Amino acid sequence: MNTAYWIVAGLLALFYLYAGTLKVSRSRDQLRPMMAWVDRVPLPALRALGTVEILGAAGLVLPPLTGIAPALAPAAAGGLVLLQAGAIAVHLTGGDRRIALNLGLITTAAVTVWLATGL
Repeated sequence: MNTAYWIVAGLLALFYLYAGTLKVSRSRDQLRPMMAWVDRVPLPALRALGTVEILGAAGLVLPPLTGIAPALAPAAAGGLVLLQAGAIAVHLTGGDRRIALNLGLITTAAVTVWLATGL
């Protein structure tokens, strides 16, 4: 179970680290081709969302790796489940029905919660 956690959590953390870094560092014009919804969200909220994604990625990896507060790992994964639930809502309310990636991420984060409880 430990190996499964590290594979799933590691991939999820890499995705969120990448996506969060893009949201924190790039302009709306640079993000628009990848994320059509960026015009509906204020720029400070977009930057905050990126920061939350980066912190979530760190929360998946650092607590189990260091042994300091390992209970934060399932909390971080649970937070990512909530983040994707919000993302699905944003997509659907904006008329964007392309939520396959979000459904995959919410499922992966939920599996990570389950795997993290066995650490």
